[in-house]
Amino acid sequence: MNITNPVARCGLSMFVVFVAAAMSFAQQVGPQPGNADEAIAAAEAALAAEEPADEHPDAGLNAAATPAFEEKINILELLVKGGHLMWPIAFMSLLVVTFGLERLWGLRRRKVLPAKLIGGLQKLADQPGGFDPRKAYKLCREYPSAAANVVKTMLLKVGRPAGEIERAVGESENREAARLYANVRWLSLAASVSPLLGLLGTVWGMIQAFFATANLPVGANKAEHLADGIYVALVTTFAGLSVAIPAAVLAHLFEGRIQKLFRELDEVLLELLPQLERFEGRLRARKSSTGRHVAAAGCGDEVGERD
Repeated sequence: MNITNPVARCGLSMFVVFVAAAMSFAQQVGPQPGNADEAIAAAEAALAAEEPADEHPDAGLNAAATPAFEEKINILELLVKGGHLMWPIAFMSLLVVTFGLERLWGLRRRKVLPAKLIGGLQKLADQPGGFDPRKAYKLCREYPSAAANVVKTMLLKVGRPAGEIERAVGESENREAARLYANVRWLSLAASVSPLLGLLGTVWGMIQAFFATANLPVGANKAEHLADGIYVALVTTFAGLSVAIPAAVLAHLFEGRIQKLFRELDEVLLELLPQLERFEGRLRARKSSTGRHVAAAGCGDEVGERD
């Protein structure tokens, strides 16, 4: 067919190009019999590979959050590695346990300020006939304690001026308080010395760690060696503080208990001292047949014996 019109000829050319492009695109995206089976197998493999991730969506997160290893500190083994200064710290710990238990037993109220002794003295002070020093002295002998020793000192001064009695009572209280404080001072010593021993052990361990690190051969892991040395050196400080803190707490509690008990004793003595004013000048001290000092009334009635 002879096409002479230029417009028709151009349109025909564009139509041929469009048809050729459409056929080429259809060949690329259309089903290809040779590759269909391979495409289906590849799709099934991709789905099978994605199934574990779909069933456990947090598996990757948990694996990333779990550490590679978990190391626990063996306290006993660590204490053994602490060095020679762990021995005096261990001795201080034994000291704290021993005197802590001893003061718990020795500072019971019945050993310092028995309730029956205080109640009996208050009844004697409130009785109609007035305070009887002889009965008070016998009551003190029935309940031996720090308070009984102070009251007996006061009763042995019956008949003396009030100022002399107060001085004797004050001296007796100081002696009894010093006796009760004696073993508390060991706790205060442990609270002061234990952290110093721990610090000394840490300083010595650091010196050894840095010295060993400085003398390592070329190529050795100095950072790891230094970390191990510091790790062991800090054990003594930990041990020292572990001993010092309970010792300081116990010493503070015991001191407060002693002060509280003696304040209660002072209140009782303040009630008894006015009861003794009526005996001033009426009693004298004499020596009994056993050689002990006996405070006796003018009629010879025995008030008490000085041990």
